[in-house]
Amino acid sequence: MDTKSFDAVMQRFREIEFHEDFDMIVAIANGGIIPAAILNQRLNTEIQLLKINLRDPYQQPKYDSPRLISPVDFDFKDKTVLLVEDRIKTGATVKFAIDLLQGARQIKTFAVNGNADYALFNEDCFKFPWIV
Repeated sequence: MDTKSFDAVMQRFREIEFHEDFDMIVAIANGGIIPAAILNQRLNTEIQLLKINLRDPYQQPKYDSPRLISPVDFDFKDKTVLLVEDRIKTGATVKFAIDLLQGARQIKTFAVNGNADYALFNEDCFKFPWIV
């Protein structure tokens, strides 16, 4: 599996343009935590975690469908949300997360790699530079 350099990924984080003002960043844990933290430095907005799991550390499906690991314990009603994930392959986890966040004013998706409203890359899988 290819690896992107940290500098190459960070350059994309610096260049991406957002067209909304977000009230909140919601990171899909665990993969979305580091990208959400990087975005938080740029957007300076609240971060919350949505603890969902589908795949194991080797990106193999762990369950038949995504599962909520712990309850949603933050207020997202009537807020504009940037939903952050590291990789969107099938979209199952993001779709599940969007269903959980019904009541938000608007939800836009972000992925380091994959098909999202905002994506740094949309190509074959590669290893993220922060994965050891």
